[in-house]
Amino acid sequence: MSTGRVAAAHDRLIEAVEELRAATLGASDTEQINVLIACEAARRRLDNLSVGVLAGAERRDVFTSRGYKNSASALSDLLGWERFEARRHVMAAENVVGRTALDGTVLPPRLPATAEVFDAGRTSLRHVEVVAKVLATRAAERLTPEVWSAAEAQIGAKSCEYTPNELQVWGTALVEKLDQDGPEPDDDRPEPEVNELRIVRHRNRPGGKITGRFDDAAMFDTIATVIDAKSKPTSSDETREPAQRQAEALAEVCAYALSHGPAGLVPETGGRRPQISVIISLEDLEKRAKTGMLDFGGRTSAETLRMMACDSAVIPIVFDGKGQPLDVGRATRTIPDGLRRAVIARDRGCAHPGCDRPPSWCEVHHVIPWEEHGETKIDNLVMLCRQHHRLIHHPGWDVRIRDGLPEFLPPAWIDPSRTPRRQPAMISIPGQRRETPSDATRSEPARRSGGVRVANLDDLFGLQRR
Repeated sequence: MSTGRVAAAHDRLIEAVEELRAATLGASDTEQINVLIACEAARRRLDNLSVGVLAGAERRDVFTSRGYKNSASALSDLLGWERFEARRHVMAAENVVGRTALDGTVLPPRLPATAEVFDAGRTSLRHVEVVAKVLATRAAERLTPEVWSAAEAQIGAKSCEYTPNELQVWGTALVEKLDQDGPEPDDDRPEPEVNELRIVRHRNRPGGKITGRFDDAAMFDTIATVIDAKSKPTSSDETREPAQRQAEALAEVCAYALSHGPAGLVPETGGRRPQISVIISLEDLEKRAKTGMLDFGGRTSAETLRMMACDSAVIPIVFDGKGQPLDVGRATRTIPDGLRRAVIARDRGCAHPGCDRPPSWCEVHHVIPWEEHGETKIDNLVMLCRQHHRLIHHPGWDVRIRDGLPEFLPPAWIDPSRTPRRQPAMISIPGQRRETPSDATRSEPARRSGGVRVANLDDLFGLQRR
């Protein structure tokens, strides 16, 4: 293609972009969403084009002949890219573009299934990078060529459904599951375990520095759990950085232990929830609680009340027209500690697709609302962080339990087909039936131990052993 043809095509592309920009003026909500979708589709096509051109340039040594050791360095200088962005393109060029052997034979791409969806614009450049990295790990290298190809086909197909981070989680789990033999035994002596904490005062000013290392997983988890519990943001307007919150949390926990003596306990997190007293008039109650008054927060909406009440001990105090309480209900919707642990074992934190909030920052939501006769049992409960809890209590996203696991239906403006979505860890890889935590909680060993038995990897991913 001559320079003149490239320039002409570029001009038409710019014209199309400007036409698309003009279409956004006075556009409706739906039209603006369509513009965003069109931009992403165009970006994927352009990325596919640039990766193909880069592969051709590398075959002809376009950059090395100009003094560069590798294409990534050249792209950084040529296009002003960060190195990671340049390496991403190079990695894609090496994996999803057909190759040419020394004798001139055209070879298929290293990742044929991924190349197919990438060429069709159904997945992004970042997804391609994730697939390439997952299939370049030591575990993947130990797979037989047939198993490796089958894994690439499955991961490539899933790249159309998952975000890059979700795809990495799912793909890594699949490869590790297929790598039944694991790494070769290592005869070298293991590195000694180190658990140390250094407290050093500043010489010329108040305060000091604390550094530590804990190779003991249980010891580290104990410390991290306490710090995590006390360092979560206090409100949506939180301005402190995570490091500052964690530092202040450590000081707060130590002060609590000092003030309560050697036997003092750190306040629980993820156990019993706070008790909420909702004062409501008989008239409002008859109107199905359009509003309510909290002890300290003042008047609040019905949506906020339902969200707060999902995982709290709620005492509805009903007043008549003279302000006299008519009835004080019992806290029947509270999530018992044992049941809450079962939900944690199943959901492992916020169950909303793509969310990584841990259980300590989450609340338990009734899928069928308690006020609509929804039962407080594991098949009607789901763990959500506050952000996604609020989202579920507004029109759009829906949640339901299928096969013992929560799944979410996106609003039509995100996905017109409203295809159900789950966290990657909750998606069964085709094969055996996985055991759900709801099954595990009914097992005899779990009842005897007083805990919850979590499904093993065979059950979790449903794969046959080779």
